[in-house]
Amino acid sequence: MGNEIHFSPIPDGRKLLESPTLDGQGLKALLEAGLTWLRNNQQTVNALNVFPVPDGDTGTNMVLTLQAAYNEIATSGEHNIGKIAHAIAQGALLGARGNSGVILSQIWRGFARALDNFEVMDAPLLVKALAEARNTAYKGVVRPVEGTILTVIKDIAQAAESFEGKDLHVEMLEALVEAADRSVQKTPDLLPILKQAGVVDAGGKGLFFILEGMLRFVKGLSLDTPLTTVVQPLSAMKMDETMEEIEPGQDYEVVVDFRPTAPLDLEKFYSDLAEMGTSIQVGEGDGMYRMHIHVPTENRYRPIDYVMGLGTITKVSIENLLAQIEERKQEQGSGTRLNLAKIEPGQIAVVTVSPGAGLSRIFASLGVAAIVEGGQTMNPSTEEILRAFENLPTDKIIILPNNKNIILAAKNAASMTVKKVAVIPSKSVPQGLSALLRYDPNGEFDTVVSEMEAALHDVETGEITTATRSVEINGVKVSQGEVIALLNGNLICSSPNIMDACLTLLEKANAQDRERITIFYGQNISKAEVNKIADKIREIYPRHEIEIHEGGQPHYQLILSIE
Repeated sequence: MGNEIHFSPIPDGRKLLESPTLDGQGLKALLEAGLTWLRNNQQTVNALNVFPVPDGDTGTNMVLTLQAAYNEIATSGEHNIGKIAHAIAQGALLGARGNSGVILSQIWRGFARALDNFEVMDAPLLVKALAEARNTAYKGVVRPVEGTILTVIKDIAQAAESFEGKDLHVEMLEALVEAADRSVQKTPDLLPILKQAGVVDAGGKGLFFILEGMLRFVKGLSLDTPLTTVVQPLSAMKMDETMEEIEPGQDYEVVVDFRPTAPLDLEKFYSDLAEMGTSIQVGEGDGMYRMHIHVPTENRYRPIDYVMGLGTITKVSIENLLAQIEERKQEQGSGTRLNLAKIEPGQIAVVTVSPGAGLSRIFASLGVAAIVEGGQTMNPSTEEILRAFENLPTDKIIILPNNKNIILAAKNAASMTVKKVAVIPSKSVPQGLSALLRYDPNGEFDTVVSEMEAALHDVETGEITTATRSVEINGVKVSQGEVIALLNGNLICSSPNIMDACLTLLEKANAQDRERITIFYGQNISKAEVNKIADKIREIYPRHEIEIHEGGQPHYQLILSIE
């Protein structure tokens, strides 16, 4: 797709809904439009994080899920809408990432089921397809929560019912988009934590953008520039993740730090950059801005020349993305290989998700047979999890997601194999490690699963990171840039430094009643600083066993296991 948007099957979207029916190529064009608009508003969705932590990835997960869906039909000339819909659903199912991506894949699954064996879709069939999409999405979640993407698809399906017996027309799509918008705005009234955080549901907003992109295409409106430019704190910019989304024509990554000489018109700034490239991110801190963009080779100097006219440039970085990808592949192929467990037929194999190289080494030492890279800010897809165990020489598999946002994708993978697979609902790395201590490759499957699940309750999980915005949640006031602590996923304090945050976390976790504190340090903290923190902890808790391990996780300076 690159910088331009091409809808080759139907060049003029305004003609798409002039007839009372839609065929497979029409659905393909709508999907591409929805994907394009979602991608260009991806950072808006990512920013809708309840807690001010640097792991807002709902937009990224939904983009990658929908991209996988579109890839299934990108070169297809099929006109049968039922066949196209099933291909979309299959791509979304395998590419699903995070809870929002999995639910989005279920929406497409239900939608496709209703279109089975139909050549074209009219308004009554669309009503049925949206109803089935709603039903399938709700059934795919064990405990459906209102005020989420589920509520939004429910309200969309309900709005469609008023068009029963009418023609498929642009007014119907307008009504669905309006219903989605209203539903998203109501999510804070249904989910109190959203109201506390001052945000709407991210997954619901992503679904709204998909439908809005389709409507904009049909109306002939631009899909290039998002309606709202998101400016993030510099510390929250996640430029490594953009490597996962490289498209044709994205040859170079350009990053420019600058201080504008006049107030920056962010909307024009973003709009001008959109003409040069994609994967645009804008960060700000202390009056300095950072601009990130992917551009084709011929545009690699244009962003620099453009920014130079806006102010004083303090730093420039230009990287060849294709060379980086090749180098990364070579490193993965020739780097230090993990000593993973060799599983024999009939034994139980464990597959675990790990967010860092150091943690992967620890998991390997405890006997796991396969490791999937991922965690906070980088949720693996259903297909990646499935691929990790499908070729293992045993039909008994246990999966440790180690993140609440990966559990649904793991369960999706478990449902797509003939092997006997159990998903242990570990929500953190410490829980996953605790479960592994009960693992017996030669044990009775159900007994081992039960033992490992029980071990999840033996440990408390602490996480230390930097706040990406100012907010007050559950009585905790947070200022952007402060250090925050989470205990078992709940925000408990905000502090001026990591030491204070860490000590407050341990106090609130009743660490004095525990025996062992293990610290896993991430990429963005030095070993010397971690040693100082550990020494202070030893001083306060002299009878405790204190361990330090390199975790290598991004964004989170420390992960603590309190046992």
